Amino acid sequence: MTNISALEALKAAVSASNTVTKQSDSNVDFSSYLKTNKTLEEIYKEASQTYGVAEELLKAMTKQESNFNSNATSRSGAQGLMQLMPATAASLGVTDAYNPYQNIMGGAKYIRQMLDKYNGNVTLALAAYNAGSGNVDKYGGVPPFAETQNYIAKITKYLEEGVDIPDTQTVYAADTTINGNETVTYQDLNTLAGDILAEIFSYDDYMNYLSSLLAKEETAMELSLAVTSASTEEKTTADSYIAYQNMSSTPAANAIHIANTENDV
Repeated sequence: MTNISALEALKAAVSASNTVTKQSDSNVDFSSYLKTNKTLEEIYKEASQTYGVAEELLKAMTKQESNFNSNATSRSGAQGLMQLMPATAASLGVTDAYNPYQNIMGGAKYIRQMLDKYNGNVTLALAAYNAGSGNVDKYGGVPPFAETQNYIAKITKYLEEGVDIPDTQTVYAADTTINGNETVTYQDLNTLAGDILAEIFSYDDYMNYLSSLLAKEETAMELSLAVTSASTEEKTTADSYIAYQNMSSTPAANAIHIANTENDV
């Protein structure tokens, strides 16, 4: 692995720590692929060849899903170019749904699964992609949802007319340069981040730190209550004593005191 400075290593750890995840053996972990300098056209071609899905279908779906906005997030939480829900993305091995390569490969894999489930029926596969296969099975076909029916109609139209990818959608350099002259892959950074985090902040350290914080907060609360009680009591005693002094110093008070003394005698 390339040597980089401690500062850059920590920066890498912070930026990559939320993507260092372990995928099940049955899934393709797309984060294992190095960053690519491929254009979207080339990614669609690779996805098409990998999963046996027509490039035109993948492009039409992307057009409808996000209009080729790789940072798109829907109100329901779907993410990226092909609008993958987080749980679906995770099941497909996608660790970064906003990464164009991962998103397209994941979306292609998912629509392939739906095509297989419905014997190559594109309409039912699209309905399942949009509304979930559970709803397709429930209604025995395209669900009676306006959104799903509109979704299928628009993609069908895009397939007939063709889809042009915006010129601005060229993705990612092949790797990242650190310290000006040394190159580190994202795969290296993820591994490095995991190593650093494990070395400087273990699970036990984390739990001890939390316990320490809780103990400090509890102690601070007790001290605060004790100080408040003490100051209140002190203030009350002082006021009472001052009032007593004032009463004792008046002529009327002295007369009463003398009268009480004579009666006692």
